[in-house]
Amino acid sequence: MAGPLFRGLRQSWRTTLVAWVFLLPALVLLSLSVLIPALMALLMSFTKTGLDVTEPLVFVGLANLRRLAGDPMFFKVLINTLIYLVGVVPPIVLGSLALAVLLNRSLPGIHFLRGAFYTPVLVSIVVAAIAFRWLYAENGLINGWLSAFVGTDFVPIGFLTNPFLALPAVMLVTLWKGLGYYMVIFLAGLQGIPKELYEAAELDGSDGLRKHIDITLPLLRPYVTLVAVVSSIAATKVFEEVFLMTQGGPADTTRTLVYYVYDQAFAELEISYACTVGLALFLLVLLLTAVRLAFAGDQGLL
Repeated sequence: MAGPLFRGLRQSWRTTLVAWVFLLPALVLLSLSVLIPALMALLMSFTKTGLDVTEPLVFVGLANLRRLAGDPMFFKVLINTLIYLVGVVPPIVLGSLALAVLLNRSLPGIHFLRGAFYTPVLVSIVVAAIAFRWLYAENGLINGWLSAFVGTDFVPIGFLTNPFLALPAVMLVTLWKGLGYYMVIFLAGLQGIPKELYEAAELDGSDGLRKHIDITLPLLRPYVTLVAVVSSIAATKVFEEVFLMTQGGPADTTRTLVYYVYDQAFAELEISYACTVGLALFLLVLLLTAVRLAFAGDQGLL
């Protein structure tokens, strides 16, 4: 008994060792690029430091957290981020799901249509932001079309200079970039649903929109949860669109949490306070992840 047991344990130990050897390079890179910087940022949020890494860290305890709690700009950018989250996630979930249902068909040219809707995902965010900034300009294409339609009395609309329009205008870029990506996720889920279920539903009198309510939505629940949470996390970390299109303006109406971290770190040189704001962002993302795990249950996708 001891011999086979010993050989089994040795084989198990050898398999585990080989697995860790293969994982070691990825773990080292992950530690150097993510884990160690994250721990350093957490440490620096309790200190006072600048860009000079040679200066000793001065421990200030909860001073940065108290500053954060009394910072009106932090709460403004937090509200902006939550508005961005609410304004982007539901349209992305519903829009990408609707696109996936429409394109989950065997029709001539359907692959071309799928590729066309996926193309914005391949466009660089820099190119997309510059293109939309030109479209939104007062002498840009959108105002040109509106002027041609309305006539000489038309007053150009400042999409990126109007405090009420700037944030929705930036949101539209995120929606345009994200719909195709999440559409592919829903397409993968739809193609995993047996066609026999829809045929049985039609025999029971469930057709059109009703069959999607009865069959598609319940079976796509893990995918809906995944898309909702991934898009929520992406929306809370939005930066490139804001940086390239509005620089946080006008009147800070498009300033988000990540942009505020960037502004504090590299404009104000408040590295320790930027780490504290980053910690708040991490807790917000952690909360969204916890919500995803709570709602997904055993059916959630990894």
